[in-house]
This record gives sequence, C-alpha cells and structure tokens, in this order.
Amino acid sequence: MNWQSPIVVACSALVAFLVGSIPFGLLVARARGIDIRKHGSGNIGATNVGRVLGRKFGLTVFAFDLLKGLAPTLAYGILSGGTGSLALPAHHAWHWLLVMISPILGHMFCPWIGFKGGKGVASALGALLGVFPALTLAGLTAAIVWFASLWLWSMVGLSSVLAAAALPVAVVALFLARGVDPVGSGLPFLLTSAALALVVIIKHRANLSRVLNGTEPKVTWLRRHK
Repeated sequence: MNWQSPIVVACSALVAFLVGSIPFGLLVARARGIDIRKHGSGNIGATNVGRVLGRKFGLTVFAFDLLKGLAPTLAYGILSGGTGSLALPAHHAWHWLLVMISPILGHMFCPWIGFKGGKGVASALGALLGVFPALTLAGLTAAIVWFASLWLWSMVGLSSVLAAAALPVAVVALFLARGVDPVGSGLPFLLTSAALALVVIIKHRANLSRVLNGTEPKVTWLRRHK
C-alpha cells in the first residue's frame, strides 16, 4: 500500500480522528452512573473525572486519552516508514503530522457529543510520543514540565500552558542537538508543535484568566485519594 497516497493519508487521518473522538471520560463516568458533563467543570477530560470520581478514575481516563493519541500516530509512522528518522521528505512529514493532529482534534471536538470535548492535553502527549523520534523527546520534555508545574502549584490549566509553551522550544533544541536544521527538514515538526502549543494555550485562556485573578481551583487528587 502507498501510505503517501492522498486517499490513504485522508483515510488514515479520518480513522485517527475517530479513535481520538472516543469520549473515555464520559464512558468511564457513565459506567459509574454519572454524566460527567453535569458535574464539576462539565469537562470530559481526566482532570474533571479525577475531581468528581477520584484519582483512580482520573488516571484511568488520562491513560486512555493518551493511548488514543499514541496508537494511530505511531501506527501510521511504522506503516509509512517514517518512524526512526529525523530527516523525512517534507511531504512525508506533513502527512504523518496530519495523522498526528487528527486524534487530538477528535478529542477536542468530539462529534458524538455536539463537537465538544476535552482540552486535549493527554491526547496531545500521546500523539507527540508517537512521532518517534522527532517529537517524542520534545513531548517527554513537555510532560516533565507539566508534572513539575502541577506538583508545585496544583493547577492543571497553568501546567498545561507552561508545557505547551515548552514544546516548540524543546523541538528546536532536539533538532539542533542532532545537527538537523529546525527551519529546514525540521520545519514541519516545528510549525506543528508551535500550532499545537497555540491551540492548547487558547483552550486554556479561561484558566489563565482565573490564575491571574487568583480564583483558579487547585487539583489535589493526583497526590492522594479523594
């Protein structure tokens, strides 16, 4: 199969979008007899599930959301022969990145619940890890920033914004460390990481406003059981 064919790429992106659109937060909460959209912040993501149902369920949803970003992205990379290379032809890199972004969009704009969804942090992390090696280390760097910030300040929104801002910086550092021009063959990865960071930050603009006003709620369920 020609994995660079426009039809194959489009179908791969559609499958990735549908995988990303599986609302695990909604399903996990519903299994406990709760419509998570009517509790807490109303968000279907892991943070709200953890706040309402406790740490075990929050981490379960986080893992599922991460996996639905990772699986289709990594699968396309392996099948298309992109995995393992930093210097991909531009068209190949863009095709892979289209598939990578699709499950994140599926999570954020879930068609099964009126094109609403979570804020995409766990799915984005999984998708980044799937683009090996070009975005994997950058994704891990962003994850470290996220967890460190969350541990220090216990604010998911702030942690997500800081992690997003760190992502394109980490991409540039990775390519420079490997001797690859980040605005040459690394440009697709740099632009995509910057766009993804911008989307995550925009999704968290209300959180930033509350942080500045001192009204952002803190999350403690990652440290102890509810």
